Amino acid sequence: MRLEKCWFCSSTIYPGHGIQFVRNDAKIFRFCRSKCHKNFKMKRNPRKVKWTKAYRLLHGKDMTKDSTFELERKRNRPERYDRNVTEKTLKAIKKIDKIRVAREARHHAMRMKGKKATEQRAAVTELEKSIDLVRAPAALLQDSEFAPKIKVKVSESQPEAERMEE
Repeated sequence: MRLEKCWFCSSTIYPGHGIQFVRNDAKIFRFCRSKCHKNFKMKRNPRKVKWTKAYRLLHGKDMTKDSTFELERKRNRPERYDRNVTEKTLKAIKKIDKIRVAREARHHAMRMKGKKATEQRAAVTELEKSIDLVRAPAALLQDSEFAPKIKVKVSESQPEAERMEE
């Protein structure tokens, strides 16, 4: 079974699926769905369309260099079958998939490393800015933590007894 790649978004096209466009110079373009075909006809660049694989690779969203991707390309080449080689290859494919999944998980963890702390800081600043939406203004005045601090200067020139008489 030969699996093709979509020219626009680089997703796999299974046999019997997708659209094939042949240009006048005999160049063949394969598309996985009408969305990719329409974007191609509108002359859009896949590197500028955010949902394509080319955009993700260009902007560091996906892993670009991984040895497991080269083995994926080798899989599509037709070869003569040898039962022992086929059995070893199928076992290797399972190992490779496991390795690729682990590497992708590691890559995702590295990308999301500082995200939690930044989100928490942003939430705290948002809460500080709009605390009046969470608590009523009257409650804020009564609460000693949020009440505005007023400083009053008291002169100690007059004795206490004189201040009481006035």
